[in-house]
Amino acid sequence: AELPPPYTAIASPGASGVPVINCRVCQSLINLDGKLHQHVVKCTVCNEATPIKNPPSGKKYVRCQCNCLLICKDTSRKIGCPRPNCRRIITLGPVMLIPEEQPAQPALPVQSDGTRVVCGHCGNTFLWMELRFNTLAKCPHCKKISSVGSALPRRRCCAYITIGMICIFIGVGLTVGTQDFARQFHATYVSWAVAYLLGLICLIRACYWGAIKVSYPEHSFA
Repeated sequence: AELPPPYTAIASPGASGVPVINCRVCQSLINLDGKLHQHVVKCTVCNEATPIKNPPSGKKYVRCQCNCLLICKDTSRKIGCPRPNCRRIITLGPVMLIPEEQPAQPALPVQSDGTRVVCGHCGNTFLWMELRFNTLAKCPHCKKISSVGSALPRRRCCAYITIGMICIFIGVGLTVGTQDFARQFHATYVSWAVAYLLGLICLIRACYWGAIKVSYPEHSFA
């Protein structure tokens, strides 16, 4: 959406001492004599409105591409232009509000640290604020978890496979080496079960990390 152009909070007096302001559409001079109590004034040349004060509390100005000046709630994210020949739907972003006692100033660009990531589940792009590509991310669109980059799932899958196989080999060794001892001391079977159970759990975790969806960074602007 196109935001309205910056405007001066206090009109400057003209050569005759009468307060005037430039129209923000056609740049013609607008006489403000007797209109300083208003928030907006109408240009007599192009018939478009120009703000001379900050919007009322809880409101904000938005100028449509057809030059129609709209006043809406500062929490609004979508508004429609009322003009019959336009009817454009305007999608709004966050707007920096300027206190009334300060003159209007151009907003400084906000530096964002992060990476745009393409979700491995739904394919939508979202902003990931972590600077490391070995973490898990939750997509704000589909609410599903994925890995940012393939390094983390590959590393953990290999680690769980290694640990799981070691536990299974230990279980096999205990089974073969302690068969006679287990016939006399039945508690030995517990050690077999623990070794096999740990191995099975590790292999299940390895399958999880091997099948997890991977989201890839689109480009970094940090």
